[in-house]
Parts: sequence; C-alpha cells; structure tokens
Amino acid sequence: MAAFTERMGCLFLAWLALCLALAQAVDRSNFKTCDQSAFCKRQRAVQPGQSPYRALLDTLQLTDSRLSLQLINDINKVHLLLELYGLQGNMTRIKINELKPLKPRYEVPDVLISDPPTRPLSMVSRDENGAVLALGPPGQRVIVSARPFRLDVMEGPQLLLSVNSRGLLVFEHLRERKDTDTSKDALAGEGAEGADVPAKEGAEKDGEQEKDKDDEQPGMWEETFKTHTDSKPNGPTSISLDFSFPGVENVYGIPEHADNLKLKTTDGGDPYRLYNLDVFQYELYNPMALYGAVPVMLAHSPQRTMGIFWLNAAETWVDISSNTAGKTVFGQMLDYVQGASETPQTDVRWISESGIIDVFLLLGPRPADVFTQYASLTGTQALPPLFSLAYHQCRWNYNDQDDVRAVDAGFDEHDIPYDVIWLDIEHADGKRYFTWDPNKFPTPRDMLQGLEDKRRKMVAIVDPHIKVDTNYKIHNEIRSKNFYVKTKDGNDYEGWCWPGSAGYPDFTKPEMRAWWASMFSYDQYEGSMANLYTWNDMNEPSVFNGPEVTMHKDALHGPWEHRDLHNLYGLYVQMATTEGLVQRSGGVERPFVLTRAFFAGSQRFGAVWTGDNAAEWDHLKISLPMCLSLGLVGISFCGADVGGFFKSPSTELLVRWYQAGAYQPFIRAHAHLDTPRREPWLFGSENTALIREALRQRYALLPYWYTLFYSTHLSGHPVMRPLWVEYPDDATTFSMDDQYLLGRDMLVHPVTEEGSRSVTAYLPGKGEVWYDVHTFQKHKGAQNLYIPVTMSSIPVFQRGGSIIPRKDRVRRSSSCMTNDPYTLYVALSPQNTAEGELFVDDGHTFKYQTDSQYIHRKFIFANQSLTSQNADPKGQFSTPAWLERVVILGAQKPSAVTLHAADGSQSPLEFDFDAHTAVLTLRKPAVNVGADWTIVLR
Repeated sequence: MAAFTERMGCLFLAWLALCLALAQAVDRSNFKTCDQSAFCKRQRAVQPGQSPYRALLDTLQLTDSRLSLQLINDINKVHLLLELYGLQGNMTRIKINELKPLKPRYEVPDVLISDPPTRPLSMVSRDENGAVLALGPPGQRVIVSARPFRLDVMEGPQLLLSVNSRGLLVFEHLRERKDTDTSKDALAGEGAEGADVPAKEGAEKDGEQEKDKDDEQPGMWEETFKTHTDSKPNGPTSISLDFSFPGVENVYGIPEHADNLKLKTTDGGDPYRLYNLDVFQYELYNPMALYGAVPVMLAHSPQRTMGIFWLNAAETWVDISSNTAGKTVFGQMLDYVQGASETPQTDVRWISESGIIDVFLLLGPRPADVFTQYASLTGTQALPPLFSLAYHQCRWNYNDQDDVRAVDAGFDEHDIPYDVIWLDIEHADGKRYFTWDPNKFPTPRDMLQGLEDKRRKMVAIVDPHIKVDTNYKIHNEIRSKNFYVKTKDGNDYEGWCWPGSAGYPDFTKPEMRAWWASMFSYDQYEGSMANLYTWNDMNEPSVFNGPEVTMHKDALHGPWEHRDLHNLYGLYVQMATTEGLVQRSGGVERPFVLTRAFFAGSQRFGAVWTGDNAAEWDHLKISLPMCLSLGLVGISFCGADVGGFFKSPSTELLVRWYQAGAYQPFIRAHAHLDTPRREPWLFGSENTALIREALRQRYALLPYWYTLFYSTHLSGHPVMRPLWVEYPDDATTFSMDDQYLLGRDMLVHPVTEEGSRSVTAYLPGKGEVWYDVHTFQKHKGAQNLYIPVTMSSIPVFQRGGSIIPRKDRVRRSSSCMTNDPYTLYVALSPQNTAEGELFVDDGHTFKYQTDSQYIHRKFIFANQSLTSQNADPKGQFSTPAWLERVVILGAQKPSAVTLHAADGSQSPLEFDFDAHTAVLTLRKPAVNVGADWTIVLR
C-alpha cells in the first residue's frame, strides 16, 4: 500500500509539473471572487445607509484610558461591546465584540510586541444624543453619536476621520444552528440579502423573524467551492466596518497585491483581497490575493497622513470608494471654475470572515509619525546581517556539489561579487527537509566549508509541509508529539505538496515552534554549519489539492479553526525558523530567513520577496510598487526574483533587472527548473560587464544600505520609500511608483521599458538640488528631467545636502570588505551644507544590542568644514577601517585643506578639483572611521 501511495504521489507531482510548465498565467478559476465568497457577498449586499446599530449610552463606562459602551442592533437585538482606548503616540484603538458570545471569538496573538501603553481619556460633554471625549493631544476629541452609532475623530474644528458614518458596521453573531434544509446552505454565493441588514422600508418584522431570515442565507452553515466543501460548524461569523477620510484622495498599503502603489477604487469590481495564497504566475494590476497580507492602510493628503491597522488574521476584503474617482482632469477643473464645494473623500470598508473588530487608528500627522506609530505596535524591521544585503545567486535547482562549486568559481573567474548561493527543494533527500540528497550532496559540510573559505554563505530551503513517511525522523517526531494541524474530525491534516502526501505542523502552538527551532541546532540538522541560512517557501500554507491551493478553513489548530488565523500561519513559520537560527548560536548570531508568506509583524523575523514572478517587462515594473507598498507597512527587506522566475528573459531585460535589483533592498536572482541557465556570465562579455558593474555599485553602497537598515530598525521608517513620504505636500509625487527614494538622500529611477533611449525622472524639492551619482552633474529640484540612457545607464541621484558613505574597493564578497576604507560623498545643498550618518558593527551578531558594540557617526558639512562626531555615545566598537577619500560635489576650489585630529594635531591634505564638474576630491585623510575629526577648507 505504501509503495502504491508513493507511485501515485509521483504521478500526481509529474502531472502537476506538466501543468505548471504548460500554463502561461494564473488560472483565476482556482481562486474566489467576492461573489463566490459567501461572507463577502453577504456583506457587500449591505448598502450604505442608516445603520441598525445604536449606542446604549446608559451603559457607558469611562476609566482613565478606556471607554466601554454597549451597542445594540435594533433589528436582531444582539448586543455588542465597544471598547475605545486612547494610546500613547497619537493612536486610538477600537475593539468591538459580542457582549455575550456563545463561545470565545478569535483575537490575534503574537503580532503586537506588547500591550500598547494608554493615555488618559476624559469626558468633555454628554447628553442623550451622544458623548464627546478628549483623547489627549490638545484639541483632539472623539464624538460618540448614539443613534445611529457613529464615531468622529476631530482635531480642533477639523474632522480627521469617521467610523460607521456610512452605516456598514455588520457583526454576524455566533448562534445555534436551526433545523433547516442544509442543501440551501450549500449553494455558496447565492442570494443577495445580507446578515444584520436593515429592514426594508415598510417592513414590520420583529427581531426573531429577522434572525430566522438571517439564518437562511446561502453559504452561512456550509459552502462549496469547486470540489471542496467548507463545513462551517460555527455558522456565519463575519464582521465589517467602514471608515471615511474627508479631504483624502490617496490611500496606500494593504499588501500584497501586484498593483500600483496608489490603491484604486473598487466600485464595479472586486475588493482588494487579503488571504495568503500560492498563486501561480500571478496577474498584474488587479486586487487578487497573493502570498502575504498586511492589513494596514495609509491615507495621505497634503495636510495630513493617517493609517488604519485592522488586526484580523482571517480572510479579509477591503473596499475603497471615492467621490472624486473617475473624474477627468477637465471635470476637476470644471468643479474648480464653478466653485464646486464638494470636499474630496475616500471611504474604506473592511470585511473579515471571523474574529472580532480590533482596529488601530494611527493619527499621524506626518508620514514619519505613522511609521513610528505602527512600529510601536508590531515592531521594526530586524537588523539583517550585512551579507544578506549583498547579492544572492539562486535557481531551482543547483544540481549537486560539483554544480555549486562550479557556479561559485564562475563568479571569481568573471570577477563578479556575490555572497550567497541558494539550494531549492531538490537538495533534500526526497524533499524531506533538514536532510541532504545522499547522491547529489553527500558531504554538505565540505561544500559549506568551501564557501566559508571564500567568506561566502549558503541558504537552503526548509518548507513547512512534511513528507508523510515513517522512515523520516521529522515526520515521526511531529506525529508522536501530536503537533500536526488536525482535520475537522480530529485526524492529522494531510495534503499534497512537493513531497507528495504531507502533514502540516501546527505552528500556532508555542511548543511546536520551540521544537521546530530546536531542529536547526547543528547536532539535529545534519550537515549544517554556521554559514547555512534558511528559506521558508510555500508557507501560506500551500496545499496543492486544497481549496484555492491552501488549507481547508475547517481544519483545526487546537480550539480554533484555520479560517480564524489563516494569514498568521506564514508568520509563525518564519518566527520559529528565525528562533532556531538564533538558538543554534547560543543567541549570538543574527539570523537570515526569507519568507514568502507574511503578516503584520513579519518584519521582526527577516526578509520577504514578491514570489513567483515572470521574465516580462511588466513584472520588472511591478516590483517597484510591490516593494514600496511593503515598506509603507513596516516590511523594508523586500525584493523580487531578478530576471523573473518563470520564462526566460531577453538579454536586455536581464541586464535591466540586475540594474534595478541593485537598488532594491533584497537582491536575489532566481529561476524556474525548466528555464535555461542564466548565471551572469552566460550572455556575452558585454552583458557580463554590465551586470558586473551593476553589482559593483551595489557592493560599493553597502555602508549606506546597512546604515539605512539600522535607521529603520530603530524607527520603522521604510528603507525604500515613495517620494511623497519625504515631500508630503507635493501632489506630483502622490501617484508616482516608477521611481523612489532610498532613505532621504538617494533617488532611483530604474529603466523598466524595453528599448528605452531615455527616461524622465522627477526631481522633487523646490529650492533643492540633486546630483547625478555617475557624472556628478547638478540639477535643480521641482523639475522633470529628461535623461538619455544607454544599456549602461542606471539613473540615480544624490540629494544636495546629504553625505553618503561608500566602500569603493569592491571584493568578491561583502565579508572580504569588512576592514576596507571608506569614501564619503558630500553633496552640497544650495546653502553649502550637508549631513549624513554611518553605522558600523561586526555585521553579524547581536552585540550591537547586547554589548553596545557599534559605531554610529554623524557627518556635518557647514562653514567650509566637514566634521565627524559621535551620534551615539553609548556605542563602543573598534575597527581598523579608515577614511580613504572625501568627494565633495558642488564645491569650489580651496586654497588649502587641513585635517584637525581629535588629539589637536593638524596636517595638510592633498586634493584635486575638477572645475568642469565642480568636484573636490580630498585624498587620504587616513583617519579611523570611528574617530572625531574635522576637515577645514580654506
């Protein structure tokens, strides 16, 4: 029987591989639309209007930081409990749950880094119509309206946002199932009436009749999609709430979607869907769900930036509407000429299948404030080890140890830097993770030691589906410890994935995560070494024969259904893996773990990538807004498969993708099993030189990248950011996603059009200047700049007023450059000033955190002097690295240059001045990069 099962598994996987190879795009029929999702269809049938919910003001209780208040649905008489908290940092939290649910409803754990600290609330006024509370900041109030229930957040006379102003609060309460014709319930997606919908005008039904009517809605107690039936033993449990942003026309966030940065209105189409799914060769520019889900939205206008964090891990849909959507430029001008008084407004409606309403209002007011607010809730991006910011080489699959050795040698032979080579699923013994194929990888430690000798690393894949095989230690231990997810009947849940029949560990259990982490110890993970890191793929979770290629919603994680926590699964896998890599070193070494699935808070555990893209120009273009969207919601360590995973790129596309990838946070080339090999030297010497140059630019800028990641680790501000983040009142930037900023000081406009002979970059900032980093030519801000391009062009600009550290001696890996000297590029502002920072530590341990072993320098140019000072006196770290050059852009020729050292000594410096480019180069200051010094120009 076992042999038969094995053969059937092989046939299934062969059939699957054939289907994948033949398919050209996503099969949309495998994934639900809102109309095919019963709860989404029910909720969407509720139209804006008079809300049936009323606040019972006589139940209002106010403590120092918490308001509690009962709500009642006047149609079905169900009572809800509203809790409102004022939070420190200009945030407000709203929770709505059933007052007396039949059983507990799921509340998301492990995402918030702590209980958010509260701030005082106080009653300003109260009458029979509502109450007014002071939130804390001067002039900030929340108005609670009783009939219908509504919340308005005010600041002085300005309305910031409204809650339930469109009457779309819907809370499907837990209920006992009545004896009904279940065949009606199985007709998923049929019918148009919603749960808790207001009675139609003239209807005179009492609450019990309405509840009976609600219980008859299709898909409430059972739902079928294709061949899969969801048993829904708890019945309908969905929730919905609307938010309105007056004065706002631009909203962003809620990744992951292959779409523009600025979110579109969803009127007349599907809402944006948040439901982690393994979507094969995804389509672009639509709201379909992808691999990850972060339920955070930013609303931006020239006056203010705010955010909404909807803390719910169930399947979620987000509707967006706007009163200015669809208006042409002419129509908007006509409104202006005619004096139309309609204020722009964006309305957002969140719909989730289960759980409670738990929402955080991030009230800004600036973009930086919203980033800080969200980071205070879910944490900041983990500081990655320095090597992980360098170049990664991957494909499915490098065949064996000889192949790895040959590819590694190829980089040296062609003088191309790289740090990490990756192994996909074929490296394991029959796709049994934590093992090695004994024929292809018989001596993994020798292979890893060979890489270590060159100061390079390896990443191997460890997926969360476990081959069902009684000869496989990992499977046996998980089963014996009862750690697998269960079916609705209590048996171990099994589905098909790469190994064939597979079990799925229940990563929601802390004890399961602890056990998983222990498997990465060197004595458990045979053949592993300290330079082996981990890639978690397929962790949505992917189930080839499951509904929508994922796990059945009625599968069980202890007392909770999978539907309650689906979007958390991938986060838990990465969390456990990250902890394993930390523990194996005794808590000393920083981990690197790449994940495909993610949720709010995933930034604490490593990097993400945009999944299985294709070798097409549009996929190169979409990588920009996809990573920009992730950065806005805390996940800065993002990249896309360079060259495209599916299909084969033209040589031009491959070169352009390397050039773009060199300026994205995570850079890894990756390719499908069936594509021709595409190592960087396989496309002719001219193209090899272009790719080499792009990667050399990446390596030279590693000090800047690392400093940016340290900054985001402290603040939560994105590394790769839209222009509007730094220029929030410049409406030109609000829809821009073909160019971006790295930090504040570097602007990148990659070439993403086939056959381009030019690009037009927008340089922001009236009164500012920008310098081309390649030619040092100076350009004024607040202009569209026409830039002729050749195949060697990567349009990148440094902001006048900034100082960027580089290491211009590029070696074969980043670790080989550790003690190499630095060059400072000082780009002067029109006021002849500039400033910048540099962070240095050992690049791989937690000692920066535990022992304050780091250097954090601040560089300031003013009054013809460049000064290096300690930005953080707590830091204590020693490095032999020194300052090799200072390049000052926009300079004038001095008569003399003098170095003033910390000990009071002075010495003249040699310099060159190029009058044509106005570039002053100071040679060999030869001071330690961690020292205090001043260079004076005369």
